[in-house]
Amino acid sequence: MTFGNTLREQIAQPGTTPLIGVYDMYSASVAAGHYDGMFVSGFGFAASYYGLPDIGFIAWPDMVAFVQRLRGAFPRHHLLVDIDDGYVDPEVACHVVEGLERIGASGVILEDQKRPRRCGHADGKQVLPLAEYLEKLEMVLATRTDLVVVARTDATEEADILHRAEALAATDADVVLVDGVRSVEWIRRIRKVVGDKPLLFNQIAGGKSPRLSLGELTELGVDVAIYSTPCLFAAHRAMDTALTELRIADGRLPATDGADEIGVGESTRLLTKNIARHHPMRERVGVGVGVGV
Repeated sequence: MTFGNTLREQIAQPGTTPLIGVYDMYSASVAAGHYDGMFVSGFGFAASYYGLPDIGFIAWPDMVAFVQRLRGAFPRHHLLVDIDDGYVDPEVACHVVEGLERIGASGVILEDQKRPRRCGHADGKQVLPLAEYLEKLEMVLATRTDLVVVARTDATEEADILHRAEALAATDADVVLVDGVRSVEWIRRIRKVVGDKPLLFNQIAGGKSPRLSLGELTELGVDVAIYSTPCLFAAHRAMDTALTELRIADGRLPATDGADEIGVGESTRLLTKNIARHHPMRERVGVGVGVGV
């Protein structure tokens, strides 16, 4: 069973499949203990790898290298990868898709934005002419072997949203995503025009879309939910809090004997699991790794 088909079969199951946004290997290590699917978020990767906003700075070799490291540590997790606009050129998009499939990605999301691109929940987005995007999408679909392809539109005008969603659903893309959906009523309208095609919904804290539970999304006919930034934003808050408390304590580290504190032992045990996953027996019994400093 290939990674793409495994994700495709999961999406076909009843309910809404959650994929959790990760931004580096450590956040992925934490997420892997809670969910079996990850979303390789462009927002998170731009923030983590470059320290820049998600407006088109990502270089595709960096993203491919990150996904390769993820697959090495998480051999059985779903990995859906944000490839933005395919890095502008259709030939580059196809090259990236080939590379990602070869290293074990489960799927990709390809958007119809034109440069300068924006986060899907930001103002100022512009989209390519539909025919131009469809040509790029068809090239990607012809290139992939079994990789799941999510066709995404960032249209903002109401008539254009429905027109593009319907056109994307008519392709061989596996899933349709309309990003920045502003209401439950619009989810219903989009669900209607895409017909039987699986539908993906993107939730991001502080974004334009309503905050909905998996149960609510299932009732609306949503098949996949990606959570772009829960790890990134939680880490931001936790680091800011920890460093504020460190200053208040005049540089004295907190005790690590409480349930709420993470120390070197807990961190090492978490990371050791990334080795054990490749060895089922060692994963069951635990890998004996000493904790050093």
